[in-house]
Amino acid sequence: MPAHPEFLARFDAALRGAALPPGVTARAPAEAERRFAVYRNNVTVSLTGALAARFPVIARLVGPAFFAALARHFAETHRPQSPVIAEWGAEFPDFLEGFPPLAAYPYMGDVARIEHARGRAFHAADAAPLHPARLAGADPETLRLGLHPSLILLRLAHPAVSIWARNQPGGADLPLARGPQIALILRDPGYEVQLRAVTAGEAALIEALVQGQPLAEAAARAHAADPGFDPARTLPELMRHGALVDAKV
Repeated sequence: MPAHPEFLARFDAALRGAALPPGVTARAPAEAERRFAVYRNNVTVSLTGALAARFPVIARLVGPAFFAALARHFAETHRPQSPVIAEWGAEFPDFLEGFPPLAAYPYMGDVARIEHARGRAFHAADAAPLHPARLAGADPETLRLGLHPSLILLRLAHPAVSIWARNQPGGADLPLARGPQIALILRDPGYEVQLRAVTAGEAALIEALVQGQPLAEAAARAHAADPGFDPARTLPELMRHGALVDAKV
């Protein structure tokens, strides 16, 4: 028998259609091939199903037959590296952008980025929301605010937030935005993953807080990005969804 790394490589190659790996035998060679073909097909079906569960909007946009072929192509070059199959698919957005049959649909990659980020947000660590009393009377020049571990901000090249929303139940009549969007993804206190488009000012505020800037500096950056930005509206909204936590977290 070959060494373990070599055996794994040959077993993986067999799953992609190469010769059977060493040790896979039966009384009749054809029987061994038939039995392994069943296992090979089960792996393909399982990976396709896992990818469709992680990227349901992509599956809906391209249709089941196309998605099955797409998933096979992706799985051939991006094998799962962890036994936790929910962690698979980080490279899928970039793969979609470089997949020639989807060249006419450049927004697919951004929609997939939203879907992957929603999965990450759902499985993120817990953190207690900031008590409102922490803001009362605090000096904005020194006050630093943390953000919930599930919060993800995506700067997207396409109106992918509205495309994603239109492909949710009851969302077909929602308006379709034009141009790039910034997505805010967050798991709320009820363990629902929220998604909404945010303004340049909101994004600048959040990014500054992530960098550890005091509230006053973060608000100044937000105002520079969007002169109409009003932190008095954004901060309560972030608190309502549990996005603000103590800066120690």
